[in-house]
Amino acid sequence: MFAIIGPTASGKSDLAIKLAKKLGCEILSLDSLSIYKEIDIASAKPSKEELNEIKHYGINEIYPNEKFDVTKFIEIYKKIAHKNIIIVGGTGFYLKAMIEGISQMPKITEEIKQKAKKFTYEQIKEIDPLFASKISPNDTYRISKGAEIYLATNIPPTQYFKQNPPVPTLPKIPIFEIDIDRKTLRERILQRTKKMFENGLIDEVAYLESKYKDRRLPALKAIGIKEVLDYFNGLYNKEKLFEKIVTNTARLAKRQQTFNKTQFNTIKAPLEKLEEIISKKI
Repeated sequence: MFAIIGPTASGKSDLAIKLAKKLGCEILSLDSLSIYKEIDIASAKPSKEELNEIKHYGINEIYPNEKFDVTKFIEIYKKIAHKNIIIVGGTGFYLKAMIEGISQMPKITEEIKQKAKKFTYEQIKEIDPLFASKISPNDTYRISKGAEIYLATNIPPTQYFKQNPPVPTLPKIPIFEIDIDRKTLRERILQRTKKMFENGLIDEVAYLESKYKDRRLPALKAIGIKEVLDYFNGLYNKEKLFEKIVTNTARLAKRQQTFNKTQFNTIKAPLEKLEEIISKKI
């Protein structure tokens, strides 16, 4: 078992499929958009032929109006841990969480969720100064999560996490990273965005909006989808829409590269050399 990481559009999926055929492996995709059914073009999923040729997990698992987080990928992995798996994806946070583990969360009722949403940073600071010191006063997500833990257990989040330490899911595995320069990556992003438009990105987003009728869904806030929704609102013409998607994708890629650099100890090489390196080491 090993992992291939790299920024979006760097060629991870194609390399993983090539190696899966060569090594007799299956693939676990750690991608926060490919996990959704019906989002095929915006997520740049492998083709139906590729999905039929090599068994993939973590793709087409849930519908866009269903909730998920990293625990979903952990559940999927536990079912296939005995297999020869290549883990591939741009969402490095999920890989990190699986390697380092996450704490078991208490049961959170809908009533607790609603109460937690009303918590302020000052309230959390009073309950748990240490927890508050590690988050931004504007981080409503973590404020709410901290409040949920406190309301469900009557224990400050810091104390709760001490009592419920994270349990790693993945063993230590080799992590291979695609090394790609900014200019090459920008060109790959341009080509991928062009292909998305040619394949019917705008029609796909129109279908998603028509079916789910809720732009607040996390899936509909993804890059490539949110820009098309703004286009529907008349914010851009098609040329500007294309530019927006390319720019936002490039920014995402930069964040992914920074995360990978600071969080993982990887074997890093250009795409054209990585296949040979992996074949020799695995």
